[in-house]
Amino acid sequence: MRHTLPIAPQFYVTAPQPCPYLDGRMERKLFTALQGEYAEKLNDSLSKQGFRRSQNVLYRPSCAECSACLSARIRVKDFKFSKSQNRAMRRNADLVREATSPWATEEQYGLFRSYLDSRHADGGMADMDIFEFAAMIEETPIRSRVIEYSAPAEAEDMARPLAAVCLTDVLDDGLSMVYSFYDPDRFKHSLGTYVILDHVRIAQEAGLPYVYLGYWVPGSPKMGYKAKFSALEIYKDSRWQDIGDPEAHSADTHPLLSDPIADQVARISLPDSRPTQK
Repeated sequence: MRHTLPIAPQFYVTAPQPCPYLDGRMERKLFTALQGEYAEKLNDSLSKQGFRRSQNVLYRPSCAECSACLSARIRVKDFKFSKSQNRAMRRNADLVREATSPWATEEQYGLFRSYLDSRHADGGMADMDIFEFAAMIEETPIRSRVIEYSAPAEAEDMARPLAAVCLTDVLDDGLSMVYSFYDPDRFKHSLGTYVILDHVRIAQEAGLPYVYLGYWVPGSPKMGYKAKFSALEIYKDSRWQDIGDPEAHSADTHPLLSDPIADQVARISLPDSRPTQK
């Protein structure tokens, strides 16, 4: 039986565009397609090297003069709740969690729109319509789940309304929180914090060592909250390391901070995609 040799992933770079996290900066991404029989292995491997998934694409910041964006994950076995995080857990004890297949609903989209209009009206997703939202949720070539959190019903004959939603990928070493949103009217409940804490709890129950949070960006008010979680690791200098003192990490720019694209790609470790011999 003949086998065609697998083709290695091809990496590309986006054109520079304004950075959504730091004013006056330009961002650029290194990316590759996530598709085919080995999509799950590729996602597992590149997630360990600072990449993130968006639908069927894996990407990592590759800015020419800035290296502020750092992939972050919680080391589950060493995680400790702070006093404020324990309060967030108690405030949301009445929520009910349900994990479903990645399927978009009108109720999810309604919550998503309320969240964007309240918190990110000028962000890159502000104009996303229901079809683009459905693509974000449903276009996944790997094992993904939609985690829904519903609040108590206002009356016995009414359904429980959605309070928060998280699109979550299941990796071989943890849970990756792709995107989450919540009811802005429940701001005082610290729902964003609660969803992360509940993912730590899910990972503990499943015996998974990490919860991947996306990028932490020192100097960015939008992304600074991630440093408040204990046992946080960041991917820096091509390795995972404890975050240490968040204030010690600089968002300064320098033209030599980013290696040439060819050098970056050469250092990426790819999974073995050879067919199993029978």
